[in-house]
Amino acid sequence: MEHLLDQLVLAPVLLPLLGAGLCLAFGRFAAAQRLISILTLVTVLAAATVLLIRSDSHGPQAFNVGGWPAELGISLVADRLSSLLLLISTIVTLCVLLYSIGQGIVEYGRDSPLSVFYPTFLVLSAGVSNAFLSADLFNLFVGFEILLAASYVLITLGGTEARVRSGTIYIIVSLASSALFLIAVASVYAATGTVNFAQLAQRIPELSPGVGTLLQLLLLLTFAVKAAVFPLSAWLPDSYPTAPAPVTAVFAGLLTKVGIYAMLRTQTLLFPTPELRSLLLWASILTMVIGILGAVAQSDIKRVLSFTLVSHIGFMLFGIAIAGHLGIAGAIFYIIHHITVQTTLFLVAGLIEYRSGTTNLDRIGGLARQAPVLSIVFFVPAMNMAGIPPFSGFLGKLALLEAGADAGDWLALVGVAAAVATSLLTLYAMAKIWNRAFWQPHGELEDEVPVPFDPVALGGSLHGRTGVSTVTQRETSWNDDTQGVRLPLRMALPTIALGFVTVALTVFAAPLFELSDRAAQELHERTGYIEAVLGDG
Repeated sequence: MEHLLDQLVLAPVLLPLLGAGLCLAFGRFAAAQRLISILTLVTVLAAATVLLIRSDSHGPQAFNVGGWPAELGISLVADRLSSLLLLISTIVTLCVLLYSIGQGIVEYGRDSPLSVFYPTFLVLSAGVSNAFLSADLFNLFVGFEILLAASYVLITLGGTEARVRSGTIYIIVSLASSALFLIAVASVYAATGTVNFAQLAQRIPELSPGVGTLLQLLLLLTFAVKAAVFPLSAWLPDSYPTAPAPVTAVFAGLLTKVGIYAMLRTQTLLFPTPELRSLLLWASILTMVIGILGAVAQSDIKRVLSFTLVSHIGFMLFGIAIAGHLGIAGAIFYIIHHITVQTTLFLVAGLIEYRSGTTNLDRIGGLARQAPVLSIVFFVPAMNMAGIPPFSGFLGKLALLEAGADAGDWLALVGVAAAVATSLLTLYAMAKIWNRAFWQPHGELEDEVPVPFDPVALGGSLHGRTGVSTVTQRETSWNDDTQGVRLPLRMALPTIALGFVTVALTVFAAPLFELSDRAAQELHERTGYIEAVLGDG
């Protein structure tokens, strides 16, 4: 039994890949694909829960793939940080999968021999899990490439002109960052003779300061592109809004956080000294301020949320830059908060698009009266995002602000001021969406809203070559509209469930922050991670 538990670290990576293969084998049976995908993610969720319990009770859980020693082979490690992120990312991924099933994302039809959404979605999950669990730089690179290869398919799903155009930008930026990552991995190996995290933690301090700083800059630049840190964030607002709603939601919730996780892991384990602290602080300040200024200037809900996504990456980077115990714990807590809240808001944006046929604030209004449940589902995570007490967003920001104030230097205090201003402008951006989309009246709305033919985005299925699709009232729907327009129940329930998760983060904020605090302490000590990978010797 103990031997099987030791191998459990493999499950979050291996099971989604096996599930993807089974989905391809049942490519013409959508029901079988749905069942396989759900069972796979439920199993991964159970495995992630066990890993979190074991890592918190017994320390980091390491496994050497194929029995090869860590110096030669691939090692996977689940410590408190990676297990916590793995658990929350699987919860989010499962909710998004259920949402996409309710929306009806299926490319199956005469012109498509099989559905690629479900296997690609599972491959994306495997890539995210592999990135969180990797114990060496090259396997981290492989994890990034797995999730990026899947994201290339998902972001262009449906093949519309707008998606292909935005997907092309995304692919070019991703390939450039991947090439830079490969250069960084080669440079690290040339300087140290290894890419294993545990060995690098021992060897990098022995390098000359100039070489160590160069390696740190290469890795930070790579991860900054993937995390959308200013000024390397211009690609994100143009890429995410055009993708299908569940794809945008999982991208916003997870992909940038993988980049932040890589920064957090390398900065605490490999480069614990604060040589580049000022650079990281300036990057966090500019990311917060420029991102939120972009958000308040937008008139489309998805673009507002995309810019707030960029802005709030700055909060996490601020905690990493402060680097103290409270700063790291606050960053971990805020990552968990932001994954759930940002994903929920993008799913709500998908419901608004389903309900109104658009997310343009100039063309919608009155949803608070016409769809009261939808308005509540938006309002709660929106206030959470803005950091209104007592939500988890407020608690996470409070920890980061306290860490910045404790640091005491002028640049950290500038960061505190920028964080406060960003929170106020986030509240303004959320209030603008609420006022224009939900509160202010709009013209007479039809009971049935015709939309452009886009089956992947708005829940239709591709049948033949007729080229005609409209959103109609379905049997499995929720009558949440005084005028009779219904929200699909199978899309609304996963969104509400994820909304309850965001509320649960507030209700259980104390034990969650204590866990984040223990994770931060483990990152600072480093010894447990190194011994788990290399052994006591």
